[in-house]
Amino acid sequence: MGSRKQPHAVCVPFPAQGHINPMMQLAKLLHSRGFYITFVNTEFNHRRLLQSKGPEFLKGCADFQFESIPDGLPPSDRDATQDPPTLCIAMRDNCLDPFRVLLKKLNNNNNSIASRQVPGVTCVVSDGAMNFAMKAAEEAGIPEVQFWTASACGFMGYLHYPQLVQRGIFPFKDESFQSDGSLDTTIDWIPGMRNIRLKDMPSFIRTTDPNDILFNYLSEEVQNCLKASAIIFNTFDTLEHQVLQAIASKFHNIYTIGPLSLLSKQVIDGEFKSLNSSLWKEDTKCLQWLDTKEPNSVVYVNYGSITVMTDQHLKEFAWGLANSKHPFLWIVRPDIVMGDSAILPEHFVEETKDRGLLVSWCPQEQVLSHPSIGVFLTHCGWNSTLESICGGVPIICWPFFAEQQTNCRYACTEWGIGMEVNHDVKRNEIVALINEMLEGDKGKQMRKKALKLKKEAEEATDVGGLSYNNFDRLIKEALHYCEQY
Repeated sequence: MGSRKQPHAVCVPFPAQGHINPMMQLAKLLHSRGFYITFVNTEFNHRRLLQSKGPEFLKGCADFQFESIPDGLPPSDRDATQDPPTLCIAMRDNCLDPFRVLLKKLNNNNNSIASRQVPGVTCVVSDGAMNFAMKAAEEAGIPEVQFWTASACGFMGYLHYPQLVQRGIFPFKDESFQSDGSLDTTIDWIPGMRNIRLKDMPSFIRTTDPNDILFNYLSEEVQNCLKASAIIFNTFDTLEHQVLQAIASKFHNIYTIGPLSLLSKQVIDGEFKSLNSSLWKEDTKCLQWLDTKEPNSVVYVNYGSITVMTDQHLKEFAWGLANSKHPFLWIVRPDIVMGDSAILPEHFVEETKDRGLLVSWCPQEQVLSHPSIGVFLTHCGWNSTLESICGGVPIICWPFFAEQQTNCRYACTEWGIGMEVNHDVKRNEIVALINEMLEGDKGKQMRKKALKLKKEAEEATDVGGLSYNNFDRLIKEALHYCEQY
């Protein structure tokens, strides 16, 4: 046992599933090294977690507790991610004061919560899109680090948003940019990013409004990340080497500790292995269904927690899957269709009942590690992209927004593990891509490349690997904790 008092990390994710999951993985890793953890959700997501997991989950485990702060938005019982622009405004305008109050409560030396002694806060680990947490920590004199939960290439794209303004590229003059080829313009002035087109930049540039909420919010938040004492990235060096070098030339204290899902397997044991932060109830029966399928035969389809589409696009995906004649596991969130609930054609359900399985949510990491999965049709969110790499599974990309377009470009051109679907998706294109991925030569080559990246990811997170060692450095250098509690 160390002689120092137990360190206490307050972990604050941005209130969306794709940010909460990696923050939970990081929190569990810190806990495994002796940290007391306070995990802070918004009240809205705290309630959803309670609904998904049950009240016992939120009682936490030893030295791991959950707290919540209000986001200032009207109460809602909707089981869906809140509107991103509204959420960004709420984070900026409403969360600083409640978080200050929470830090003060937690940092009281005589503090006891639910009859449990809580050590004083020694560090704050906040999402890179939550500047208010950095501000509150600075005011309280508490060390703070930023955790960028998306890709390094996405970070680099956001970092150069101000350049788009200075060069007169943003905002676009009129709506013709959508169809006149403007988005195909190549950018050659972003360090570490080759052959990037405007359409590959994080998608919030696609507007004629200079005051676009998401463009300005992300531009400001990423610039604020550079003011932190350290930035953590959920990636590994061989995957995004050139971009990471370019970021390191601007900001020296970066720690690449990913993929966190693999690092967790090396570091975490006991009751914490199964602790996850899904805001939806996961259907685990799909794993038994996958057990009945041949290796590399199933198309797994999941658009993440935020993507929405038109009813027509949903039908095109449905008939593309049906007409491919391959087995598929399709995650269809109730809110996947814009402003409506998802209703699939009755004829489609009848046609595919023997080879298709539809569920509303699933344990994705386990699904992508299952030997029956042959290809992943994804929105290219960073967690999904990394989990696909960790499973050695190639991808069919249908990016929705944010840095998903950037991830898609890297997957298809730099890493050679993916093929992109036209945004205005057609069923025949889906059939052709699925068949190529599961039966064609290109698909075989992409699977080889995906398996190579999987091996590199495993080496990075193995004992003595670069991500593994970087995690040790993070604890000692950035979080100033050198002894096991």
